[in-house]
Amino acid sequence: MKLTLPLCLSLALLGACTTTNEIIIDQKGVDMSGYQQDLAECQQYAEGVKTGEKGARGAATGAVIGGAVGAIFGGADGAARGAGAGAVTGGASGISEGEGDKVSVVKRCLRGRGYKVLN
Repeated sequence: MKLTLPLCLSLALLGACTTTNEIIIDQKGVDMSGYQQDLAECQQYAEGVKTGEKGARGAATGAVIGGAVGAIFGGADGAARGAGAGAVTGGASGISEGEGDKVSVVKRCLRGRGYKVLN
């Protein structure tokens, strides 16, 4: 258990590293200073995505499922361990989903402004 929690936290942080900086557009004929302004505005819209709430919801769901599975296979001690592991992985999943939603918002915004998003 001592190594499991740090490992899960590390994986959670790596999984949540998708950013709007990874968006690739076709730059042919694009005024890059105008694009940077549009990108900044689209990123502001994306800040409306409630990543923290998704993380909390994922942690709660993961704790319940992990606790139930742990109880089935390991009694009370297994339930506690399962709930902890489930909370960490569920929270990481929720945060990662929220970050993915932010990227989607920015991409849709840029497409709406006429940019050809390639990824």
